[in-house]
Amino acid sequence: MAVTRRTFLRVAAAGAAVAAVPVAGAELSATRAAAASPPGDVVGKVTVGYQGWFAATGDGSPINGWWHWSNNWGQAPNPAIGSVVSWPDMREYTRAYQTGYAALGNGEPARLYSNYDQQTIDTHFAWMRDYGIDTAALQRFNPTGGEGPTRDAVTAKVRTAAEATGRRFYIMYDVSGWTAMQSQIKSDWTTKMSPYTASPAYARQNGKPVVCIWGFGFNDDGRPFTPAQCLDVITWFKAQGCYVIGGVPTYWREGINDSRPGFAEVYRAFHMLSPWMVGRTGDVAGLDWFYANVNTPDQAECTARGIDYQPCVMPGDLSAGHRKHGDFYWRHLYNMVRVGAAGLYVSMFDEYNEGNQIAKTAETSAWQPTNFTGRALDEDGTACSSDYYLRLTGDGGRMLRGTLPLTAVRPTQPVVSGPPPSTTTTVSLRARVNSRYVAAENAGASALIANRTAIGPWETFDLITNQDASISLRAHANNAYVTAENAGAAALIANRTAIGPWEKFDLIRNADGSVSLRAHANNAYVTAENAGAAALIANRTAIGTWEKFDLVSG
Repeated sequence: MAVTRRTFLRVAAAGAAVAAVPVAGAELSATRAAAASPPGDVVGKVTVGYQGWFAATGDGSPINGWWHWSNNWGQAPNPAIGSVVSWPDMREYTRAYQTGYAALGNGEPARLYSNYDQQTIDTHFAWMRDYGIDTAALQRFNPTGGEGPTRDAVTAKVRTAAEATGRRFYIMYDVSGWTAMQSQIKSDWTTKMSPYTASPAYARQNGKPVVCIWGFGFNDDGRPFTPAQCLDVITWFKAQGCYVIGGVPTYWREGINDSRPGFAEVYRAFHMLSPWMVGRTGDVAGLDWFYANVNTPDQAECTARGIDYQPCVMPGDLSAGHRKHGDFYWRHLYNMVRVGAAGLYVSMFDEYNEGNQIAKTAETSAWQPTNFTGRALDEDGTACSSDYYLRLTGDGGRMLRGTLPLTAVRPTQPVVSGPPPSTTTTVSLRARVNSRYVAAENAGASALIANRTAIGPWETFDLITNQDASISLRAHANNAYVTAENAGAAALIANRTAIGPWEKFDLIRNADGSVSLRAHANNAYVTAENAGAAALIANRTAIGTWEKFDLVSG
């Protein structure tokens, strides 16, 4: 398992918190520093760190184990060996894997996703698109060991998803524990990663492909490289025509605390600097102290030297209770926009291991296992939608770009009235009882029935997640919503132009990988009646074979 970034980043955090001082001019408009570079795919943009490092036994990946979900990758995660502190909201994944945890609080099986499944990464990048996130920095640890083939496969899947959603991505090398980094990072870029720069989705800044190197100069045993070694690598990447970002220590400028002395020349050789912040503080007062004493002089130094500044912003450690229903994250976004940052680096998109993820997360205990001890998003008593931190990120990006006024008051509400910005997943349903696909028969004029051997327009639906966590189905056959007609007393049919109670269903994920639908109209399960020979209808009180379907991603 790769070395965590958190374990060695506690130095000086406590001192910053107790030394917090008020910051003057909190309500003034930002005085934006002139970035060294014009807007591109990282300057003027919000970038999220994307780990993409989760897998499961049986997912077909080369690693074939519970990669990063479990402390023992050979065993399904459970309360004794689980390695995550936050539980993802699993409702939009069409393929998931049974864990060793108890069922969720709502009775559904405790299942987790794999990044080896294309649909998982497609879902994540669709969220980035729908919530206004510009760019993803794909983390790449030492790829020469056993994790390498799976990381290589994930990179290809990220490219596919980025191209499909209009997002940008770049490679972010993390040199943690990478003993032979100086030679192997060059070989990896030349033989494996540089071809990705041909993709229209690969991030470019100043006309150059972007690459980030995270970890030079950190004062710990996991990154023992000398300044000469680090300068050699930076110079080499520049010679390849790259725009090079440095993920550097918090105190890079002073060369103290988490930074080794003697690295000033290394830090100032990067085109862009992105100082680390995770683990530094857990409250708003601490963020303000860093703004006044670290970030403001950092920005001045970068401006003076023609370096772009991309500070790390963090939603807060959910497992430690830092988030304050979004107030912590918004303050960090606000501070870094008003300091004049060229771009923002959000840590992280999917770091469920450390509780600093912005991706959709369990809203309440009903959406996480009953024997899982991590906090849900409502941990401080405030209800938050699972997409809340994605929405906050989107508003932070608008504030960075100037389309949302600079404000210290969080404009984003924990729960919105009406449907949130939605990801529309194209799916088909295949009945387990007869292995036939469900069709909106007669172009939607007749009831749904499982009688097709292949997928066409009549067998394709948009799966929409509603604000109350239910789902609705919109038929491609006629663009109408599927309803449990007559409060469930009649067959399902796609004939509604809006979503009401009859058009809402709970999506139940069964332990065998199938799904079932429970109609809100009458709280009954949808069945492929008469072993699929008759129309679908919601009239069952329990799940059997006739009530099971495979959810096939389009």
